[in-house]
Amino acid sequence: MSSFPQLFSPVDLGGLTIKNRLFFPPHGTSLVEDGKVGDRLVAYHEARAKGGVGLVIIEGMSMHPSFDNPSKYISGGDPDVVPGFSRLARTLHRYDCKLFGQLFHPGASNRASADGSKRAAFAPSDVPHDRYGLIPYPAPAEWIWDVIESYGRAGGHMREAGFDGVEVLASMGYLVAQFLNPRTNLREDAFGGSFENRMRFLYEVLKAIRAKTDDETVIGVRVSADEMAEEGLHVDETLAICEALDASGLVDYVNVIGGYSAAASGWLHVFPSMSVPHGFWAPQAAAIRQRIAKPVLVGGRINQPQMAEEVVAQGQADMVGVVRALICDPDFPVKAQKGKFDDIRACIGCNQACVGHRLSYYPVSCIQHPETGRETQFAHEKSPAREPKRILVIGGGPGGMKAAAIAAERGHDVTLVEKDGQLGGQARLAQMLPGREEFGGIITNFEREMERAAVKVERNVEADVVFVRERAPDAVVIATGAVPRRPELEGADGAHVVDAWSVIRGEANVGGSVVIADWACDWIGIGVAEKLARDGCRVRLAVNGIAPGAQINEIVRDQGIGDLHKLGVEVITHAGLFGADDSSVYFQHIINREPIICDDVDTLVLAQGHNRIAGLVGDLAAIGMPATLIGDALSPRTAEEAVLEGLKAAMAL
Repeated sequence: MSSFPQLFSPVDLGGLTIKNRLFFPPHGTSLVEDGKVGDRLVAYHEARAKGGVGLVIIEGMSMHPSFDNPSKYISGGDPDVVPGFSRLARTLHRYDCKLFGQLFHPGASNRASADGSKRAAFAPSDVPHDRYGLIPYPAPAEWIWDVIESYGRAGGHMREAGFDGVEVLASMGYLVAQFLNPRTNLREDAFGGSFENRMRFLYEVLKAIRAKTDDETVIGVRVSADEMAEEGLHVDETLAICEALDASGLVDYVNVIGGYSAAASGWLHVFPSMSVPHGFWAPQAAAIRQRIAKPVLVGGRINQPQMAEEVVAQGQADMVGVVRALICDPDFPVKAQKGKFDDIRACIGCNQACVGHRLSYYPVSCIQHPETGRETQFAHEKSPAREPKRILVIGGGPGGMKAAAIAAERGHDVTLVEKDGQLGGQARLAQMLPGREEFGGIITNFEREMERAAVKVERNVEADVVFVRERAPDAVVIATGAVPRRPELEGADGAHVVDAWSVIRGEANVGGSVVIADWACDWIGIGVAEKLARDGCRVRLAVNGIAPGAQINEIVRDQGIGDLHKLGVEVITHAGLFGADDSSVYFQHIINREPIICDDVDTLVLAQGHNRIAGLVGDLAAIGMPATLIGDALSPRTAEEAVLEGLKAAMAL
């Protein structure tokens, strides 16, 4: 019997029986090939279907020339998509996994470009779009009817290809939601004004899809329970929309998410980070489920089967969506069903390689599982090594642990040595910052993977050339990481200067007035500033860039900037560190070279990047023993690069 009887019970959507209550919600992948489904997207979704998920809803696709961008989105309105769709449907159906597709038009939230120029954005009304700084063109009636027809045509292509259902995205401030919202729909024709008129566009879209499919096709709508922005749709408005949809007879289910694409505050809730509570949208989904008869689906920060079971068991939703949890571990469902809870590679909500990649239109991946998005390059089950070897991995950070686990999985005899008493490297520091406690999950996950693969781990071992020679390995992977960089500073002999690592560890005696010199513009400067502000310090964060966190993706950065503002942290941009004395820190503006002086300073905290630790590779080369450098030992970057290089190194052995 399953440990999760509710989660792994079947459910009916519009007459279609789905084998369990877990679904893979729609999300951009950047795996599209010239607007079509190709090998990479099929392999990506096949891995999740093979892992046991009951339903896959593929990413929001375009269907109209006003939002056609085949380099970044599936062209659902193009009849040439049908063969790729058919291949995907056949593949997923082999695993008894149902397949829906989502239709999407951004309306005013249109940042996609075919040639670098900005195309005109269409919307119900010419209401300014804050995030993209544009004012859309009020859509004429003939354009609206043409778009409605395109929804139906794309839905027909899905049904022709063997899809089981079609979902309409009516959430997050995109085109359909813009028609529903009285603050973005100021029209006075049949598509605006009254609630009934504002619902008309969605109703006509649903009718068009039904007309081009058949009665067997499941049709659903995705809504934002709350768009989390003053100008977005609010909870009471969404409830009214869901009740109207339920009464209309045009939909078979409602899929609940949240957030808003047109305002930075709402955008943060589209991809809730580790600072947002787990299951954030489940209570809102429950409120909708109490008001309508149709099944309700929900997603958002659900990364454990226990949590998903609770959502279903408490009647909050009929199905639970897990995007990032399945990006991180495609086998999440089958592991849960078999009771192998400790083997689930839990998502830590970092938003780095999943959301971060997609926002830059790179293929979606995962810092813990870089095989994601690279399924055609790295098979889910690793190929056995042709000749088992004795492998020595030096360094127990995320990159070293990944290299060790994969090498051992392939059949090598692997020993990992770590100079400290604990594994994890800089991930141990990351988890000590406010709101980033969950980052430590990467350590737990990799320790379990090494345990399963029978990696031998030796702690408190300082590996040098003599040590390596005595062990006589066939191959060496060096993942020794980096240390904080401390540049030469004018007049700093009398200043109180500490590095960010010592502050995070609680080793530094920090005064009441602190300046953080943040050269890297990554999570460290933001995190240390928040920590010290919460400790009661006066904090000035001087960054060598346009904003704190300029080098990290906007979801993580903007959340941090908002938190710093609430805490009263003073931010100084474009500041290159020059020098310090006993009470002042001196910067130069990186553009005009004018001085920036911070007075009344007790402590200068350095967040100046890192210097790699890689001397051992030269020592080994001198005795004729080649080694592979990965992660910060190669070039200081992030855990994402270290883990990917660990994977590549292990696959090359």
